[in-house]
Amino acid sequence: MAGKSSLQGRVDAVVDRAIDERRIVGAVILVAQDGAEAYRRAAGLADREQGRPMEEDAIFRLSSITKPMVAAAAMRLVEKGAMRLDDPVTRWLPDFRPRLPNGVTPTIRVHHLLTHTAGLSYRFREPADSPYHCLNVSDGLDQPGLSIEENLERLAAAPLLSEPGATWRYSLGMDVLGAAAAKAAGASLPDLVDEFVLTPLGMSDTGFAVRDPARLATPYADGAPEPIRMTEDIAVPIPTIPDLPPGAAARFSPRRALDPASYPSGGAGMAASVPDFLRFLEAIRGGGAPILKSETVARMVTDQVGTQAQTQGPGWGFGYGWAVLVDRSAAGAPQSAGAIQWGGVYGHSWLIDRARGLSVAAFTNTAVEGMNGAFVVALRKAIYGA
Repeated sequence: MAGKSSLQGRVDAVVDRAIDERRIVGAVILVAQDGAEAYRRAAGLADREQGRPMEEDAIFRLSSITKPMVAAAAMRLVEKGAMRLDDPVTRWLPDFRPRLPNGVTPTIRVHHLLTHTAGLSYRFREPADSPYHCLNVSDGLDQPGLSIEENLERLAAAPLLSEPGATWRYSLGMDVLGAAAAKAAGASLPDLVDEFVLTPLGMSDTGFAVRDPARLATPYADGAPEPIRMTEDIAVPIPTIPDLPPGAAARFSPRRALDPASYPSGGAGMAASVPDFLRFLEAIRGGGAPILKSETVARMVTDQVGTQAQTQGPGWGFGYGWAVLVDRSAAGAPQSAGAIQWGGVYGHSWLIDRARGLSVAAFTNTAVEGMNGAFVVALRKAIYGA
């Protein structure tokens, strides 16, 4: 990565272009290099219709940006001996016993949930006539007021798509893990994440409840000639994710984040500001302190599933909570081997490149362009000077 001034110009150009072309409504982007701020900007609008500008301390619905923090909390339980990676999920959730299509009930372990190899899926990943749709399984983004008990009952009634450990498939596994971790800790998932992650890092804007609704960014969905303001239970097509069925769409209920009766989704339920989340990324980049041991982080950033999973395309595997770049050549990526990254379908992306001392948090209020559209590709090229 080149100097700060050239970085500023390159990234500014990418952000300005995306806003001018009306592909995103607003964004907050922070880049840290070797622990020092290298880029910081709030751009565009937090609420287009009200003309409210985006601010650096804006709070965003996180969707899957939730996952790495819940994974870190679960791994802290592993460190404490309260949970083991080879524990069957039924140790903590005795009624969660989904079956294979042949009627066999296999053993799902904590490791399977962390790595998305449990044989579970997401509703948005399945055809419209699938059991996930017929059973009205929530992806943790919709159905305000739904309890975790009810959603786990629905999920357990759907047949597994594969034997646990056999294949990688992005899934509701982190929701199951969050419920199991809460049982293991004898505390609610929000309290568990707060104790093990948020409080030690001073992440006062982050949680399963929105701490300051006045700062909440309004969510938008991809549209032409400009993004459309999200309404309740809106179905947003996801054409940029490979291997999805025709017409695949995720359902969003923006008011879910403001409904205290909504279950704390371990895969999608949190809200945060970008400066808060960068604190978490920097802790992981630096080896885990003060939330995890360095050997735990080393295990989490090690590929657990193999590059055949192509979790972010060719060359990418998956660790505990995020994708891991294994084969840089196959990926054609500017990131270093060993870099980790993921995104959130509300319109966010992040990465850690430990070899380069780099942490990046880029949140937008536009789904799904801000997660894996052309904006994200251009942003990473600009950051790396590629």
